[in-house]
Amino acid sequence: MNGILCVNKPQDFTSFDVVAKLRGILQMKRLGHGGTLDPMATGVLPVFVGCATKACDIMPDTTKSYRAGFRLGCTSDTQDVWGTVSEFSDKAVAESDILAVLPEFTGKIMQLPPMYSAVQVNGKRLYDLARQGIVVEREAREIEVSSLVLESYDSASREGTLSIECGKGTYIRTVINDIGEKLGCGGIMTSLVRTASGGFGLDDCHTLDEIQQAKDSGCIGKLILPVDKVFASLPAIRLGEAQTRMYRSGVKLDITRVSDVRPDADTYRVYGSDGAFIGTCVTDRENGVIRVGKNMG
Repeated sequence: MNGILCVNKPQDFTSFDVVAKLRGILQMKRLGHGGTLDPMATGVLPVFVGCATKACDIMPDTTKSYRAGFRLGCTSDTQDVWGTVSEFSDKAVAESDILAVLPEFTGKIMQLPPMYSAVQVNGKRLYDLARQGIVVEREAREIEVSSLVLESYDSASREGTLSIECGKGTYIRTVINDIGEKLGCGGIMTSLVRTASGGFGLDDCHTLDEIQQAKDSGCIGKLILPVDKVFASLPAIRLGEAQTRMYRSGVKLDITRVSDVRPDADTYRVYGSDGAFIGTCVTDRENGVIRVGKNMG
């Protein structure tokens, strides 16, 4: 089996837990996931199967979408409801107040990684230090939030839902924490569902029980998506027989001999002479060649 198996990650499972569970179901070790989800989160977790694991770190679409529940009027050490909640505030917050500050958290912004995170400082994971009660200085990092929409809000309970589309490395609970701080009342995340990742959505996903049932009934292959779907946003190049052999050997190709090269694109998904997806490539127009990007063969 080679391809992408999209899992609807259950709550209280780490991303590694899901991979470990699938190793048992599929009876194979060569698996990897495309983007960590916190244990309390659910939703889209693409799992790369077999040779597709080579694509784990080169997904061209790193955009992720989330639906996050929040509560204003308190803070916690983990910035979510699963931590130790403290610093309560009875400040009233209207929907208009939230809408007024959302633009400040949209676009390219600086975000300070939370202490309860997998970020490393001096070779140590922040969450390991946090569990020891140690707080260290962290450097703010640039993230990009392309869309931040208030889907619902109840001013009486001060609870609501945000829809967020963002780039790699964004901590949703920190976005909510910082919004609460800006509003002067604090805020914590109460739920998190990843609705899209790497071009895959919830409709592409299966529960672990469904995957087990498919394996037991001998139709697990029907759930495996082709790996080139990850690269669907890239234009395609189709090689001849000799070019395919050269590509597989890592040899640079003459850019003038590949008819599918376009003037407006530099990175492509590559198909061999038999029509099978074999990897990615990058044009080097200055030297008139095409270089192998990632050989999936």
